[in-house]
Amino acid sequence: MKQGLLTDRQKEVLRFRKQGLTQQQIADIIHTSKANVCTIEKAAYENIEKAKETLEFLYTLDATHLCTIRSGTDLFDAIGDIYTEAEKIHIKVRYDSIGLINRLKESNPERFKGRFVRDDVEVYITEEGDLCFG
Repeated sequence: MKQGLLTDRQKEVLRFRKQGLTQQQIADIIHTSKANVCTIEKAAYENIEKAKETLEFLYTLDATHLCTIRSGTDLFDAIGDIYTEAEKIHIKVRYDSIGLINRLKESNPERFKGRFVRDDVEVYITEEGDLCFG
């Protein structure tokens, strides 16, 4: 039975992977091929990524576009830019510098490498000072 965006089989495979099992071990347990487990796992992660993108869009509906952090920007410079732009529209950001860096990196880990931005990141802010990234 499918609840949300993952099938029961996808959930099962992800649970086994979280426990540290290899794809071959999972295949043996659920009586299928390693290739099928690989396909199931890949589809699950694709569905999870789609869900993340959908939620990011939803969060930005109630927020104002604040700025774009360009590829190649040092995260410490980006933080300063975010605070400066928020100040211009008289909204106080709810995060300190370290909290903001963590929030940025957790929102889209693949967009960052060390201290630098790999891909442009759109920054949105709510009236309450919460940030969303697209």
